[in-house]
Amino acid sequence: MERRDRSLKALDELIYIDSLDSYERADALVNWHNKYLSNNDINQLDLELEDLKNLLELFYKNIEFLKKHKEETRKEMIDNKKMQKFLSN
Repeated sequence: MERRDRSLKALDELIYIDSLDSYERADALVNWHNKYLSNNDINQLDLELEDLKNLLELFYKNIEFLKKHKEETRKEMIDNKKMQKFLSN
């Protein structure tokens, strides 16, 4: 029962994280991964079929979000470097 409760808590946290703003969401996803998946395999989660489908959807959605967030952050860093170079002249 403890494993099931932990799994449901992980799913609930992931659902909550999905509602956060961009930078908060990215940080929260990293923390969620470290908390639930860094020492355990995804197969350790004990969820029912509907919960697993929900988890799968959230995983896909968050992977796509992280890809876009990474690209946006990269562009912001380039812009910041350009601004620093401009201001130093």
